[in-house]
Amino acid sequence: MSQSQGQIDMYPTNTIHAIHAKGVARLIKRRAFICLAMVVAAGVLAACVAPPPAASGPQIKIEGAWGRPSPKMANAGAFYMAISNSGNEADKLIAGSSPSCGTVELHESYQTADGMMGMRPVAGGSIEIPAGGQIELKVGGLHVMCIDKADDFAVGVKLPLTLTFEKSGDKTIDIEIRENQ
Repeated sequence: MSQSQGQIDMYPTNTIHAIHAKGVARLIKRRAFICLAMVVAAGVLAACVAPPPAASGPQIKIEGAWGRPSPKMANAGAFYMAISNSGNEADKLIAGSSPSCGTVELHESYQTADGMMGMRPVAGGSIEIPAGGQIELKVGGLHVMCIDKADDFAVGVKLPLTLTFEKSGDKTIDIEIRENQ
């Protein structure tokens, strides 16, 4: 023990520093543990939070729109695409229009009684796109028919097409004229 200014120190200075250092180390460890626990808890809570609800109503997306090449003197041409609906409500494709077409109709291909292929307007005049589903407009099936063509459908040309949906309204896309792939 040392004696200074008439008092007896119970702990030498270096012992006090050692005790203080151990206390600081424990405090740092405790705070680090608390911070780590808070980070883990925040991660667990974030994982438990439900994703935001799907937007109400239909959510229409049109992809891969294309048409076959044909000369202007050919009266008609067909357009194909995939239409998906990620929403929670069905929608219907009810019409179309394009400055490249005199008339746009929704058609389906069918096989006649004698085995020949034919085309006709879709029954009911619309194509339903189910909630959470997809409809493919393809060669030999459903398609958008361009009647009284105003343009030459040459490979590489892009033609504007506006599709009208019962609930989602108008969606304008470009139709790429290309060879069937």
